[in-house]
Amino acid sequence: MSWILLVIAGLFEVLFASCLGKAREATGPAMYGWYGGFLVSLIISMALLIKATQTLPIGTAYAVWTGIGAIGTVLVGILLFKEPASAWRLFFLTTLVGSIVGLKAISH
Repeated sequence: MSWILLVIAGLFEVLFASCLGKAREATGPAMYGWYGGFLVSLIISMALLIKATQTLPIGTAYAVWTGIGAIGTVLVGILLFKEPASAWRLFFLTTLVGSIVGLKAISH
C-alpha cells in the first residue's frame, strides 16, 4: 500500500509542477486558479509522501518520489508546453527510469 501512496504522491508532484507552468502562462483570475491548484496538489503530494515514508526507507521513498515527479514533469513539458525532446534529454530520462526501477527492486 505504501508504494501505491508513493506513486500517487509522485503524480501529484507532477500536477503541482504543471500548475506552476500553467500559472506562468495565465493572467488574471485564471493565474490564481492555477496557483490554487499548485497549493492543493503540493499539500496532497506531501501528505502522501509523509504517509508512505512511515513504512518505506526515507532515502528510497524520496528518490522514487522525486524521480516520478521529474520524469512526469519532463513528459508534461514535452507534451503540453512544447519543450524540446532531444535525444540526450530522452536518454537521460530513460536512465532515470532505470534507476528508479532499480531502487524499487532492491528495497525491502
